[in-house]
Amino acid sequence: MARAGHWDPRELPDLAGRRYLITGANKGLGYFAAEQLVGAGAHVIMTGRNPNRLAAAHAAIERRVLDVSAGGTGAGSVETLLLDTSNLGSVRAAAATARARGPLDALVLNAGNVHPPQRRQTVDGHELVFATNVLGHFALAGELLQNLAVVGGRMVWLGSMAASLGDYEPRDPDLVEGYTAWRAYAQSKVATTALGFEADRRLREAGVPVASVVAHPGYSTSGRTAGIRGVNEPSRISRFFDNLQAPITQSKEHGAWPIVRAAADPSVQGGEFWGPRLLMHGAPRRGKAAPVTRDPEIGARLWAFCESAARVRWPFEKAARAARRLR
Repeated sequence: MARAGHWDPRELPDLAGRRYLITGANKGLGYFAAEQLVGAGAHVIMTGRNPNRLAAAHAAIERRVLDVSAGGTGAGSVETLLLDTSNLGSVRAAAATARARGPLDALVLNAGNVHPPQRRQTVDGHELVFATNVLGHFALAGELLQNLAVVGGRMVWLGSMAASLGDYEPRDPDLVEGYTAWRAYAQSKVATTALGFEADRRLREAGVPVASVVAHPGYSTSGRTAGIRGVNEPSRISRFFDNLQAPITQSKEHGAWPIVRAAADPSVQGGEFWGPRLLMHGAPRRGKAAPVTRDPEIGARLWAFCESAARVRWPFEKAARAARRLR
């Protein structure tokens, strides 16, 4: 059990009775965040867009965490929900299901597209990486705001070191001009972080008892991560090259540490930025985000774009009233 005021990512506090929803939980950081939270006794709703991969991830947690006979804790529980954050119709459908399942202690906005996509545009007409990493999460957080507000929960936006590696202010979110795969990814992470901070400002102003936090995983690679059937199966060559970078990288398990702390540590406050202690690797600590992500004007501009593009207005007043009724 963790001591008061102390956080050990290898020995989490008892999270029995807590409920979390994680997007993109079928692999990578999202999977390991789910595994760690379930292992501490929480109930986790794992979401993903591929039913077969989601089923494999669910089975892995049952096998690795919940099967006491195999050395698991047997403490938490898990369920799955289909959700494709690049598709706003899928977001709305999944949100309707999640709303009916009750309050959420945290919403972890993890799903992401990192590698160059085969197609550049979604069915809704937006640039695919921005839609997946940013727009779908903006819509989902708005749709589930009341589920968070009634228990004073929090939302965790997934940042990245990429937000600090150049001028990637999202002046053109859909990248109508000047498209490159790296720019698409980097600007999506600037936008994600900026929206996380903008959400915190607006939640405070509206009196909604929900904290908005940003966390980043440092430099976490699949090749330094445990092999899990159907979840993490890197090739031998991937393991070879990833292990060459061992001094500056870490596993996906460790990359999930700042995300889990941002979601579950009661001492974390809205508007904070969490990442590895040594930037690329290490235990989670509070840090400082890139200046471009902390600019209120940029945050407000991105907010207006997302409201229009996603056709979602966050129900701040309803969420505040719902929280007051249960006090």
